[in-house]
Amino acid sequence: MMFSTEQIQGWIDQGIALVIARAPGLLLALVVLLVGLWLIARVSRLVAVGLRKAEVDDTLAKFLVSLISVSLKVLLFISVVQMIGVETTSFIALLGAAGLAVGLALQGSLANFAGGVLILLFRPFRVGDVVETEGVTGTVAAIQIFSTIILTPDRKRVIVPNGPVANGVITNYSAEATRRVDFVFGIGYDDDLRRAKAVLQRIISEEARILREPEPLVVVSELADSSVNFTVRVWVNAADYWGVYFDTIERVKLVFDEEGISIPFPQRDVHVYRDAA
Repeated sequence: MMFSTEQIQGWIDQGIALVIARAPGLLLALVVLLVGLWLIARVSRLVAVGLRKAEVDDTLAKFLVSLISVSLKVLLFISVVQMIGVETTSFIALLGAAGLAVGLALQGSLANFAGGVLILLFRPFRVGDVVETEGVTGTVAAIQIFSTIILTPDRKRVIVPNGPVANGVITNYSAEATRRVDFVFGIGYDDDLRRAKAVLQRIISEEARILREPEPLVVVSELADSSVNFTVRVWVNAADYWGVYFDTIERVKLVFDEEGISIPFPQRDVHVYRDAA
């Protein structure tokens, strides 16, 4: 099929006319695109600086800056496309439908993501803290966007979803500088109560890791079935908790043995009766 010179010239003239007619809009769209990209880069840098000054976790800060940048660029793209005369209503509706479908499919992941943002933003615990959450106790090894990694005392790596963690109960054993150690020691009813109390007070006073303020407490707390129980409460630096706990229990047993103070244990007397023949 051959085209005449007149037809080709007509198409060229129409193209030139279309370009001339659309040139101002295209030029304006190009300017808006360039200026918009510059502004987005500027806003992203300002947000990054603000998050850094607010001491927001580095992982969360980078994610938020990236999310803001991508969102602004999508809005800029839609605006520029509209400026050059392209209909974007169907495109926006398609994006909305796709976003809804993805949201429904990833409900659990989105909940974990939201939980991760809350944890990194409000910092109920940090890496290195000893925590108890969702039935897991251990040291926080890493805080990620979707999950928190906890190392248990026997070196098991437990990955806990952030959604339940953020909405559940969190016990942070490392949040405070000091902790209280509670003991219960029992002596026999035949033992000297005052001497046993003095021995416990001496053991506590000889332990250098026990703080003098608040003052240690040694009191008789219960007259139990087979023992008189002392409650001992002392304060220590958080890092010394388990060392003081285990060493004090061992020390009390050794000193009680040296002082002749008994530590009762449950006993049961069995009486056997014989029927008369």
